[in-house]
Amino acid sequence: MALNLPQKIGALTTITPAGDQVGTTVRKPSIAPMPGGANLKCRIRASGETEPLTPPLSPCRSPIRTDLAVACQALTADLADETSPHVEEQKHLLERPKGEGVPVYVMLPLDTVRPDGQLNRKKAMYVSLMGLKKAGVEGVMVDVWWGLVEKDAPTAYNWNGYTELMEMAKQVGLKVQAVMSFHQCGGNVGDSVTIPLPRWVVEEMEKDPDLCYSDQWGRRNYEYVSLGCDTLPVLKGRSPVQCYADFMRAFRDQFAPYLGNTIIEIQVGMGPAGELRYPSYPELNGTWKFPGIGAFQCYDKYMRSSLQATALSAGKPEWGHSGPTDAGGYNNWPEDTAFFRKEGGGWNGPYGEFFLSWYSQMLLDHGERIVSAASSIFSAQPGVKISVKVAGIHWHYGTRSHAAELTAGYYNTRFRDGYLPIARMLARHGAVFNFTCLEMRDCEQPGDACCRPEALVKQVASAAKEAGVRLAGENALPRYDETAHEQVVNAATSGDADDKMVAFTYLRLNPQLFEYENWKKFVAFVEQMRKGKAQSREVVEREAEQFVQATSPLVQEAGVALMSG
Repeated sequence: MALNLPQKIGALTTITPAGDQVGTTVRKPSIAPMPGGANLKCRIRASGETEPLTPPLSPCRSPIRTDLAVACQALTADLADETSPHVEEQKHLLERPKGEGVPVYVMLPLDTVRPDGQLNRKKAMYVSLMGLKKAGVEGVMVDVWWGLVEKDAPTAYNWNGYTELMEMAKQVGLKVQAVMSFHQCGGNVGDSVTIPLPRWVVEEMEKDPDLCYSDQWGRRNYEYVSLGCDTLPVLKGRSPVQCYADFMRAFRDQFAPYLGNTIIEIQVGMGPAGELRYPSYPELNGTWKFPGIGAFQCYDKYMRSSLQATALSAGKPEWGHSGPTDAGGYNNWPEDTAFFRKEGGGWNGPYGEFFLSWYSQMLLDHGERIVSAASSIFSAQPGVKISVKVAGIHWHYGTRSHAAELTAGYYNTRFRDGYLPIARMLARHGAVFNFTCLEMRDCEQPGDACCRPEALVKQVASAAKEAGVRLAGENALPRYDETAHEQVVNAATSGDADDKMVAFTYLRLNPQLFEYENWKKFVAFVEQMRKGKAQSREVVEREAEQFVQATSPLVQEAGVALMSG
């Protein structure tokens, strides 16, 4: 019979290192709070260069006491020694039992693998993974960057850092969600580093700028190769979709021993920030600011060629010259524009319906091509599921046109469900529908921007249920408070067993997560997700308090290691 949390505490409060005669008593540490709110700066770190974490953090003002450091080192040594006869028993006592709720994963730092292809901050990573495991976390999510692995030449893959990470996760006992990140890191919310696309891809984009997404003002976006050229041999003789498929196939072959046991999910990136969408709201250089409506990205020659052909086929060649010219700019609001306004807006007329149907169908076709390739490549791997991430664009959701969703490629309006076609496409391939902004409440958002994150999450859940596709979730922004945790629990565990999400991925592993109060709340959150609503939060928090005190040496070690690198 599995031990409950209070029973485990007795085994945790005294840890006797091998060879020692006296146990070390664990006490609640005092960890100084860390400043937040700093601006994030994007840059590439050269090989071998050291750099403080971003956002900048103050040094820990509470050094690890000798007894805590000894206890932590003994704990890590014991768990790493697989030949020790009491290791499995010790692991069992430390780990929290599985429940029937929603498993929680944690996103790893964006720079988990360095520009030179090696694993970053190895000690910090190992201790952090152990801390997550003890808290009941199911696994971690990691970006497998196209721009790092295939950086220098086509099909020349460097998996070194990721191989080390997978082995580390296996040793600790954590599952891995591997993200095939075919986009640039840098220029989106939360991007604290810059990782461009592979060098040889950028060279081709510089030779032919129409490989980039483009807006009506001629602004090019280098975050992701335009889907307009998905099937054309524009990248050194291969099409973008062929490049993505070759990358996934090489990943499958490299990590075959881990697939199905350690690596249990392949999330396939399909656009900026890894999401199935157009780069309609780029933050880089201040182009877009929340809550602007964004801008259509259909002005490269490949997209325009498709638009012209579709308009000609529809008997309306005059509709194929351009996207809407009256849709405003990135930072306009719907009522500022003739196309998106409530009364008489072009979005709801014959031309608007034609254009938006074409624009959204191009995105759907793009998604289908890549998820089809991924499903085929990993179909023979039991225990591995495919997932696709869709953005939670909640601003202006309360308006009729849903302008910000339309520019991103989601044909969702007051009169049309834009998420059901996506859900049905994913269902055809047995893929998981991964959705963001689960932590957000309507009352936290600016009312004048008609933000409705709660209604949006409910709509997506309904579409997933109707299509018969499994749903998973993420938080869009870092949150450590109980209000956000409660919102996620309600969204992820509501309804009967069939309505529960298959997983939730928490944003993100960093030093702030291991601060005492944040860690205590996070442990309670993981337990609540594991048990769902069957147990009151008060009971969970009481057990979490005991658990956190007992595991404080490991947690403090993880926090300090992340800060020091």
